[in-house]
Amino acid sequence: KGVNPDLEEAVSTLLKEVMADETASLTDKCKVIDRAVNIEKLKQKLSDEEWGAGFAIPNDEDDE
Repeated sequence: KGVNPDLEEAVSTLLKEVMADETASLTDKCKVIDRAVNIEKLKQKLSDEEWGAGFAIPNDEDDE
């Protein structure tokens, strides 16, 4: 279970190449950064067993 290491490496390589490319547009750079951030979010979600568990707990503060 987890993120494919080949995918992580590919996105990491792409991130380095795009950020070093002077001809890459801001949009291109943002897209690659977004992909890298999404992989990090997935890794955090997969490693944290309690991720999202708070959504099932009723919030008593709303009742006040």
